[in-house]
Amino acid sequence: MQHLDGAAEIRGRRIIGPQQPPLFLAQLFPGRHARYHRVTILAALADKVEYVVSASTLRRSNVAARLGESRLEALLESAELLHASLRLEDLLRHLLRTVMGRLLVGRGVVALSENGAMRVALVRGVSTLAAGDPFTTEAANAAGLTHTFPIGEQENPIGVLAISKPMRGDLEDAEHDFLRALISLAASGIANAKAHDEAVRLNTSLDQKIQELRALLDLVRGLSGTLEPEAVAQLLALTLSGRWAVRKYAVAAWRNPHPLTLRQRGMDINELLTSKDAISKLPESHMADGTLAGVPAGSMVFPIRSGEQTSGIVICGPRAGAAAYGEGDLEFGAGLVAQAAVAFENAWYFRETLVKQQMEKELAMAAAIQQNLFPAELPRLQSTDIAARNRQAKQVGGDYYDVFPLEKKGPPERHLICVVDISGKGMFASILMSNIQATLRALMHNDTQLPALAARTNDLLYATTPSNRYATAFLVFYDPTTGECRWVNCGHNDGIILRVSGDVEQLTCSGLALGLFPKRTYEEQVCTLASGDIMAIYSDGVTDAQDNSENEFGMERLIDCLRRNSAENPAGIVDAVFKEIDAFAGPAPQFDDITLMVVKREVGANPREADQ
Repeated sequence: MQHLDGAAEIRGRRIIGPQQPPLFLAQLFPGRHARYHRVTILAALADKVEYVVSASTLRRSNVAARLGESRLEALLESAELLHASLRLEDLLRHLLRTVMGRLLVGRGVVALSENGAMRVALVRGVSTLAAGDPFTTEAANAAGLTHTFPIGEQENPIGVLAISKPMRGDLEDAEHDFLRALISLAASGIANAKAHDEAVRLNTSLDQKIQELRALLDLVRGLSGTLEPEAVAQLLALTLSGRWAVRKYAVAAWRNPHPLTLRQRGMDINELLTSKDAISKLPESHMADGTLAGVPAGSMVFPIRSGEQTSGIVICGPRAGAAAYGEGDLEFGAGLVAQAAVAFENAWYFRETLVKQQMEKELAMAAAIQQNLFPAELPRLQSTDIAARNRQAKQVGGDYYDVFPLEKKGPPERHLICVVDISGKGMFASILMSNIQATLRALMHNDTQLPALAARTNDLLYATTPSNRYATAFLVFYDPTTGECRWVNCGHNDGIILRVSGDVEQLTCSGLALGLFPKRTYEEQVCTLASGDIMAIYSDGVTDAQDNSENEFGMERLIDCLRRNSAENPAGIVDAVFKEIDAFAGPAPQFDDITLMVVKREVGANPREADQ
């Protein structure tokens, strides 16, 4: 270190006397902690604001002379204050107060750059401008702000300081120098404060995102643990109301055939729910404007959508006080509702699966019941051969056939031959089928008359079944010793008798279906099967069988098939009819049960065998 005229030279600067520098100068001149004279500090300060101050230049230059020691000390104090706080508001307030106080200015404005435009940040003594207003040269002139100084780089300033004319006249050169020095010091402080504010904003935003992520994860964990729509709605409502501390909310979700899921507090949206079409036309997450029934203005509205289908609505009421929702709130709420939409779908699907499993269980039980109702084997009757087959369209059908004796068993005894078609399918059809079988067997005895049997069965079914349940039936009392057939057609398909000669007789309907109306009477008719004659009783699934073009198999095809296969035994005839139906229908699905019973009088049987 070399002394020149009592001054110490430090890095090319001539400094006089020792004194401890302030902290901000220690940061500007690292590694030097000696005590320097106050002029040293002021010289360094002048150097910071781009004035080279050395022993020689201080004598030659009039900068220091213009500034004066008092202004340099003011700069020192301002520098310390401007760098002592990272609060932008405090920094700007001190800058404007210092300028207006030192220069005796009555009006002043500080504007900062925001998104490429200058906006007023602080204003004193100007009634025409307010914080947040755009700052322009025209506005400054109109407010009487005659002096404007850029803060920062001339080409790309971070702000502007505008003041009115000082009370004692125009600014002197020293005052210009003081302002430029002060603004140069303030520029770095403003930049630091703005960077700090941005860091705080980013940290706050990051904290909020972390909280939202935690809330979302908690909601997902909760939703993954429930499969009830009511629980999903409750969890979503609690999450939304807790996130924004609101006391009014509503969550509604629906899907056919499930019941409406609704949770609401502080509002009533039942009127809104009557117009689900209007809800389906609502935009995505948005702010309510008061036009939705029961929804306060300022609420957030989130339609629940799965694909293109709207399946609910979520409403989060206005926040307490004057706080308003922002775009980030809408985005976060939409994310929560999207997760809840998936949970609702899963809950409904789970319910449907349970219902389906229950239905399958019932159908399996119904199928077992129904299977036990069909005879394990048909009885062997004198001079008569019988075959029957039932093929259901679904797991449980509605067709039934049976052959059982009127009183005593045995080949020569009279038997009831029946084919029944029950309305509906499933468990109820099986129960109704068992009721019909039990009723027919309970009412059977040797002196039973067929019309009375049909009428009594009709009354019992009418009394014990709903109005939409009934059964069509073809009932035959058959005497195998003579071939006599006493029959009643209760709303069923026409029976067919194919004579050995090839002639065909149709046994037409003679009464209403069983169980439709009470107190009905039925007419009995009689025919006799001769040697080689065939009687066919069937359900409508035979003649109504369709191909892909919806053409029906029909009566004519059935009769033609019976003729072509009349030489076969009943089992062969039944098999031939089913094969022909399948060939006709092709790949078309079977939509109704198919039941066919064929009774054939053996060739050579004598109708009067019983008398011999």
